[in-house]
Amino acid sequence: MRRRYAGTLAVALLAACTAGGVPTSTGGGGGIVIEANLTLFGQTPTPYGTSAAYSPAITTVPVGAQIVFKNTDGFCCHTATLIPNATTFPQGYIFPISATSQSGTTLSGGFSSGAMQPGASSQSITADRSGTYLFGCFFHYNAPMRAAIVVQ
Repeated sequence: MRRRYAGTLAVALLAACTAGGVPTSTGGGGGIVIEANLTLFGQTPTPYGTSAAYSPAITTVPVGAQIVFKNTDGFCCHTATLIPNATTFPQGYIFPISATSQSGTTLSGGFSSGAMQPGASSQSITADRSGTYLFGCFFHYNAPMRAAIVVQ
């Protein structure tokens, strides 16, 4: 079992270190799944600041893609909530309490997955316009649980 894990980890690290490569995660049915897991995904430098706890840290998708966030952690709760008009991750605590409720179905219109229980997934969110969309977790933003979606 240990050998299998080490091989999988080596492949994942190699893919993540490929020059110019930006990892994406594809779920069933052609939708993009972004995992939220504070215990598995460590800090990663990005052009927007330090990211952690989402995988991938930067997800690149085409216009029209469907995105779903999934809490793969063993505890409650995580959100994936848009940081409107941001070009870098802001400092401090930034989300209103409304981030704990599910809202929105498009990246450009704003969204929050709401508080996701372990194993739960968000609503489907459409990548409706090109651009860079930064998001984070209401509960763990300063962990720093935050990441980016780039729509091309």
